[in-house]
Amino acid sequence: MHATRATESARLLLAVAILAVAGGCGESPKIETEPTVVIVSKPLQQDVQDFADFPGRTDAAMSVILRSRVTGYLMSFDFKVGSEVKKDALLFQIDPREYDAALERAQADVLICQANLKLANADLERAKRLLPKGAVSQEDFDKYTASAAEADASLASAKAKVDQAKLNVEFTRITAPFAGEIGRNLIDIGNLVTADVTELGNIVTVDPVYVYFDIDERTMLRLQRMLISGKIPGAKDNAFPVMVRLADETDYTHKAMIDFINNRVDPNTGTIRLRAVLPNPIVGNGHRQFASGLFARVRLPIGPPFKALEVMDRAIMSQQGQKYVYTVNAKNEVQYRPVTTGTVHNGLRVIEKGIDPDDRVIISGLQMVRPGIVVTPKPGPMRPQEDDASTDQAPTENAKPAKPDENTKPEAKPEPAANPKPAASAEPAKK
Repeated sequence: MHATRATESARLLLAVAILAVAGGCGESPKIETEPTVVIVSKPLQQDVQDFADFPGRTDAAMSVILRSRVTGYLMSFDFKVGSEVKKDALLFQIDPREYDAALERAQADVLICQANLKLANADLERAKRLLPKGAVSQEDFDKYTASAAEADASLASAKAKVDQAKLNVEFTRITAPFAGEIGRNLIDIGNLVTADVTELGNIVTVDPVYVYFDIDERTMLRLQRMLISGKIPGAKDNAFPVMVRLADETDYTHKAMIDFINNRVDPNTGTIRLRAVLPNPIVGNGHRQFASGLFARVRLPIGPPFKALEVMDRAIMSQQGQKYVYTVNAKNEVQYRPVTTGTVHNGLRVIEKGIDPDDRVIISGLQMVRPGIVVTPKPGPMRPQEDDASTDQAPTENAKPAKPDENTKPEAKPEPAANPKPAASAEPAKK
């Protein structure tokens, strides 16, 4: 009974095997799966410097709203709108005729006061000679003395009025308080200008310009400790260099110098304001590169340069806030390596902790691997190329970027060791 059942089982297994062979007729023979091909590279080790980027605004070192110190009608403005002017250049002219007449009247009052003083002094001298003889009473002598003093004071007052009148005549000419760029005229010729009220225009300095930006409290404290310990070379009187770029620029090519740190942290925002001095010379065709009010980004170096390991950003993955990379060990096994990342330098991310200089980091093929599997590593460049895709690509497409024919047809490579019957495997592809 048992023998019969064993015979039937053997026949059944044989039938299944025959059906499997028949069903697989014309297909390629089953082969073992080859290890996944990945691109690996060692991290780059080079000197880097920590930094922090902050938004800021450019501003003129000096800015003045031009107003007249006297009231009068505007006669002319002697400048080209939006042009640069020199210090003490005439900008606006108020009608001076009224003030010229006031000056002449004040000068005439001086002459009158001088004549009165001369007469009073003569009377006083005569009284001095007659007083001992009794021809002049003491009361009259005191009057002559007072009259002479009053005439002298009147003369001083008249001279002061002349000085004031001269100032008023001078104030009818509004000149540039410093060299800079003037905006448009805010009032037209013929309009009444009210002293200290009417705005005529504005002028700003152009070289250098200031860049104001706010840094957070933690960065400020870190920077302050480095300044105290002298880790920032040459940082005396809170003066140290920063780099600046404009809104349409990608590189920080403009060098500025910090010259001011505010004396108080804003408790509402937890930030403190800094100011950098940015040179603004004429760069071409009489134009300057910076203007007041431009948006800018400021790169603030923090600490001295140091040796660091760097990898490309696409090699770094994240899970639940933990950054990690995949490496390949000596047995070509994939390893999970949690890392601590830093700033980006020239397209590469600083790895502060988690990998060693000799580790082979997987930089392409990350979606096809998991920890513990065996892979076939192929070397590739760690520094990203301009024509590299921003997303992770198949490893066969990144293995040899210098040879497009190998990238486009990676399946065409013969592998006799892994496939003993290539002809059999080629036929099903034609079906």
